[in-house]
Amino acid sequence: MHSKITTVKVVVPAFFHNRSCLAAAAFLLVFLIAGCGSRSTPTATALPAPTPTATIAPTPTATIAPTQVVAGAAPPATVPPPRLAQHDSTRTVALPALVARQAAMEAALQQEPPILLRDLPSTDPAAAAQRIAISDPEFARYARDEASGLPLRSEIFGVYPWRASDETPATAGCRPQTCYRVEMYNYAYNLTTIGVVDIAQGSLLESAIFPNSQPELSPELTDLAFEIAVNAPEVIGTLGGEQIEPVMVNTKTALKYTQCEHSNHLCVAPTFILEDRQLALWAIVDLTDAKLVGVNWTHLGASIGEWPERPTEDQMRKAAVFDQYCMQPTTLARDGWDLNLIITSSDGLEVFDATFAGKPVLDSVKLVDWHVQYSETAGFGYNDGIGCPMFSSSAVVAVDGPRIETLPAGGALTSETSAATVTATVAATVSASNAQTSTTAAGFAVIQDFYHPLWPQPCNYRYQQRYEFYADGSFRVIAINLGRGCGVDGIYRPVLRIDLANPASAGQQVAGWDGTAWQPWAKEGWVLQDSATQYTPEGYQLRIVDAAGRGYYMEPGRGQFGDGGRGDNAFTYVTVARPTEGEADMSTLGSCCGEGYRQGPEQFIEPSPEALAGQDVVIWYVPQQENDERPGLAYCWADFVWTDGIYVPTGYPCAAGPRFAPVLP
Repeated sequence: MHSKITTVKVVVPAFFHNRSCLAAAAFLLVFLIAGCGSRSTPTATALPAPTPTATIAPTPTATIAPTQVVAGAAPPATVPPPRLAQHDSTRTVALPALVARQAAMEAALQQEPPILLRDLPSTDPAAAAQRIAISDPEFARYARDEASGLPLRSEIFGVYPWRASDETPATAGCRPQTCYRVEMYNYAYNLTTIGVVDIAQGSLLESAIFPNSQPELSPELTDLAFEIAVNAPEVIGTLGGEQIEPVMVNTKTALKYTQCEHSNHLCVAPTFILEDRQLALWAIVDLTDAKLVGVNWTHLGASIGEWPERPTEDQMRKAAVFDQYCMQPTTLARDGWDLNLIITSSDGLEVFDATFAGKPVLDSVKLVDWHVQYSETAGFGYNDGIGCPMFSSSAVVAVDGPRIETLPAGGALTSETSAATVTATVAATVSASNAQTSTTAAGFAVIQDFYHPLWPQPCNYRYQQRYEFYADGSFRVIAINLGRGCGVDGIYRPVLRIDLANPASAGQQVAGWDGTAWQPWAKEGWVLQDSATQYTPEGYQLRIVDAAGRGYYMEPGRGQFGDGGRGDNAFTYVTVARPTEGEADMSTLGSCCGEGYRQGPEQFIEPSPEALAGQDVVIWYVPQQENDERPGLAYCWADFVWTDGIYVPTGYPCAAGPRFAPVLP
């Protein structure tokens, strides 16, 4: 297994310690909340998710400028304007869930340490794990203001069985039966603490702190968000008393002109689908202040065909995927490549410790987040995590394991040719694939689907990861969105983390092409792929090599890969590899709706970029895709299409991601 993080003690930025008075004042003014919602609404990971009987529609052949994002159709004039909540409406009705939460938090603030725990049965090993974690001074370090000693609102959001994707040198001896991952959120500082506990030893093995990040919600907080949304006068008045079950209840969001902007507070977006009006009502709930802060609208677009009833739960398939692909790595050897695969909690399918012809190529590559923005002016949307179907709060989950495709000589398969005749689950083919080298194939692809059970209904998403490995040692990392989303003006930004191997351990050198020569990068930084970007004749933008001159060229998407992509328009970030910057499963990174380059990875660069000389580096690649629902030009979209007398769920994919070609010394 790969070595990811070492035991880490991370120092929170100094400005936290210089604002004790402000923190204390904020603490006294902010309404105390805790999770005791009476309603047992399942989180996204508990929703049923059978295999869609969908076909992938042929990709439109419209001519699109290679580095531009294509604008979708404007919403109709009937979309109501957004508005902020004008008063503290949800508190005036004294919701029982809020009253219970206030009492629970007040009690927690009086104990030592002042941390609100999950309400778990005393016989549950997870209950022991959270108590062991909070008893460690390092894990509980920011539960009190270090200057004044005042208690700061902190809460355990999740306690999950340790899994192979969590392995680090400090946890190498862990087993799921004895080790647990404990996630805590600090409301005052907006930071997440993640620890790994061995309950057999009764000790915390490691602890890491992630400023400006938020873990996935607990079921109690999901229920609380539900109660606040459905009881808000702004929502009740808009729905006219109609009982509509919201979707995306536990999916984090942002909203301009509120504390939710830039994800400064913990905010989620329960969304109500008004089918007859083709509209979605977003109820933006601030869980830090326990109130509705605003409502907003998106136009869903027209749809044909009948929306099916909610399918029944299929826990057996979820359990099989969890046991086989989440709790242990899968190995695959083919066409000279040796790979390790694992479905993570919220970072999608990770490929790690990958070699070609016996030489290290990738330490790790994964998809950390999907940022989905629906209004550039109002600045609201979702942060979608993709991952395991159990013991995870990912918004969009895997219900089947990864599969493989043979890539024919002469080019990769496009989405419409991903036929069942060339696909199979990794589990069924891994033994036959081991040490296999095809004389007729260009290579192979590993594909993982993540989807909502009711896709392609509005506000039900389907994402796909695709890794292509070629017999010449090149590879491509691809993020695919198949709609449908919650509006016709969605901008999708998948956050890819690519950690190239550095067997020489003497640092990696990064250079960008300026039109005539390779120019070295001296410090961490970022670059936007736009109309001014320069490429080599082969289409390369960056070069990453080790001290011996071995490495890879990066070729960004410009619509040249034959998969219907219209150009990535990507932000590329280069950072020094640090243990706490994405090596283990990450919580939400950045805001769904950050402006410009502020898509999450910049926090590992600012305020003082580090020198790259002699350092291992990580490439963060964030393409930007804008959906289009227009007939004949559909992109990042899905709908029901009439086929042979029935309506068939059909996706119109948008694919983005760079190819890496070997640099030979």
